[in-house]
Amino acid sequence: MSFLHTLLLTLPSFFHPGTQAVAIDTPYQSVNVDYYNADSTIHFGATLTMPHTRKPCPAVVLLSGTGKQDRDGTMAGHKMFLVIADYLSRNGIAVLRVDDRGVGATSGKYEDATTADFANDALTGLHWLMAHKGINPHKTGLIGHSEGGAAAYIAAAESRDVAFIISLAGLATPGLQALKKQNEMIVNTAPISEQKKYRYNSVNEVMFDTVYAYAQSPTLETHMRNAYKIWQTADSAYMVAHPQDPSDKGRFFFPMESYVMMATGPWYRYHIRFDPAPFLEKVEVPFLAINGERDIMVDATSSLAYITQHTTDNKNVTTLKAPGLNHLFQHCTTCTNSEPSQLKEDFAPEVLQTISEWIKKNTGTH
Repeated sequence: MSFLHTLLLTLPSFFHPGTQAVAIDTPYQSVNVDYYNADSTIHFGATLTMPHTRKPCPAVVLLSGTGKQDRDGTMAGHKMFLVIADYLSRNGIAVLRVDDRGVGATSGKYEDATTADFANDALTGLHWLMAHKGINPHKTGLIGHSEGGAAAYIAAAESRDVAFIISLAGLATPGLQALKKQNEMIVNTAPISEQKKYRYNSVNEVMFDTVYAYAQSPTLETHMRNAYKIWQTADSAYMVAHPQDPSDKGRFFFPMESYVMMATGPWYRYHIRFDPAPFLEKVEVPFLAINGERDIMVDATSSLAYITQHTTDNKNVTTLKAPGLNHLFQHCTTCTNSEPSQLKEDFAPEVLQTISEWIKKNTGTH
C-alpha cells in the first residue's frame, strides 16, 4: 500500500495474495538470510539475490511502504519487490528484500514503529549487506517505495554509508499536506455522488487539522471527538439544506472509531507532523525520484517539486514523472485503488530499465 493510511475507502483488493511468475533461468543466486539490529531487539528475515560475478557488485536494500508487507512486496496480487529484485540481479546488482516488522521471519511489532524506525531498519539491512562477501560496500544504496522512499532519504541524511537512493512514489511532502491531497484524490475519483464527496472532504479537513494541532498531546482523542461532534452539527445543517437525492444509494459513513485508534498511535502522530525538508536538504548522494503520473495515493507533481526545492545543493538529483502509471507502477486505465488487482502487468518495464541503468551509471558499473 502507500505510505498513508486512507480513511474513506478500505482497500481489501489492494492486498490479496496472488502468484507471481519469475523466469526460472536465473543468472543469480537467491538465498534466505537473517540478521539482527544493533541491540538485538529485532530479528530480520530476508532474501538476498546475488549476481554470478567474480568482482564485488553494487547492491540495494528494498524498503516497503505503509502497511505490513512481506519481503516480496505483495500487493493486489503483484509481488513488486520480487520483480524488481529479479530484474536488477539479472543486470548485475545484488538485492536484499526484507520482511517488515511482525511479518514472516521478522520479529517486532509493526504498529509501534514510525518512519524513523523504518529508516533505522533500512540502515541495519544496509550495514549487513555492506559486510557480505561479494558486495561492494561503497556502492550499496536504498530503494524505497512510498513511505519507504521517506525512510530512504532519512537514512541517507543520517548515515554516510548510503551510496545512493531511489524513491519510487515516495513520501516527499509534509505529512498533513500529503494526507489531505491523498484523500482528496481518492474521494474525487470514487464512484459516489458529489454530495458525498463534499461531506467526506469536509470531515477529512476538520479531522486532519485537529490531529495535526494536537498530535503531541495526551488529550488528542478528546480533541478529536469534540471536533467530530462539531462537524456532525454542521453536517446535519448542510443535509437539511441539501437533502440527499433518493437515487443516491448507499449511506455516508465516517469510520470514527477506527480513525481514533489509528490517529492516536505512534506512527500516525509522527507522520502527520512529518516534514521531509530537513532530511532532503542533508542528502548528498545520487538521488533518483520516480513517481507515477496517475498515482492517486501520492501526488507526483507536488512530491517531485518538493524534492527539487529541497535538494538544491545536491548536484546529482533526477526527478521523473512516469506517464500513465499508478501507485504500483502499472499502466492503468481508471487508476483507482480497486484496479491494480485487475491488471496483468506487475511493474512497468521502462521503470525497471531506468532504475537499472541509473544505478549502473552512478556506481560506475556500466
